[in-house]
Amino acid sequence: MADGYGYDKRAADGKGFMHGIAIDAVIFGFHDRQLKVLLLEYSLAGIFALPGGFIRETENVNDAALRVVRERTGLGNIFLDQFYVFGDYGRFDNRPLKAIMQAGGTAFDENHWLLQRFITVDYYALVDFTKAVPAPDEESDICRWYDLDTIPPLIQDHKQIIAKALSTLQDGLDKKLIGFNLLPDTFTMADLQAVYETILGKKLQRTVFQRKMLGLGILQRIAKKHTGRAHKAPYLYRFVSQPA
Repeated sequence: MADGYGYDKRAADGKGFMHGIAIDAVIFGFHDRQLKVLLLEYSLAGIFALPGGFIRETENVNDAALRVVRERTGLGNIFLDQFYVFGDYGRFDNRPLKAIMQAGGTAFDENHWLLQRFITVDYYALVDFTKAVPAPDEESDICRWYDLDTIPPLIQDHKQIIAKALSTLQDGLDKKLIGFNLLPDTFTMADLQAVYETILGKKLQRTVFQRKMLGLGILQRIAKKHTGRAHKAPYLYRFVSQPA
């Protein structure tokens, strides 16, 4: 199937695309105090995978990653960061892709460009769960969110890719201001703490956390959240700067 630029990735020669290199995206959202990840399902083949794509010959790698995430979420303002390259020979297994192509009615032989060995440049994205509109690609049937503890078996090394993305988040919470794209425009300090606790997998002391966040100079206090009990209403905050 041809994309909007006239390239057909199902064509046997892969004309218009770089060969041997792909993009995989770990797209994180936050909802009901759960960190979620967006996955594709190829139901006819019984396969689950991270959203991914290929790089056009005239396209920057980062632009390809942004395109992949934008097409799966419908969002334009995306925090996106490259975190690793997976390229071990042991990850090469074209059987899942064969099953997907067969289920989709794509003719192929062993020389098809999609069945050759690929390394993958991996990105994680942080998006507002409430604004994302998950959309499958042309081969998959379903694109939806999964809690981290309910992820189904994935193809190749995609579960390792998610684990690496999560560890990268944990290592860079303060530097990247991870909550910026995982929360709505305004939020309480408890909401922000819940994001940190979910990503880190541990409880944080409330007063210590609040003192630390206010000391970073990145939050603007704007109003109290209406709860019907004015003296107990928590303050709302918003970020005053976007992560670099």
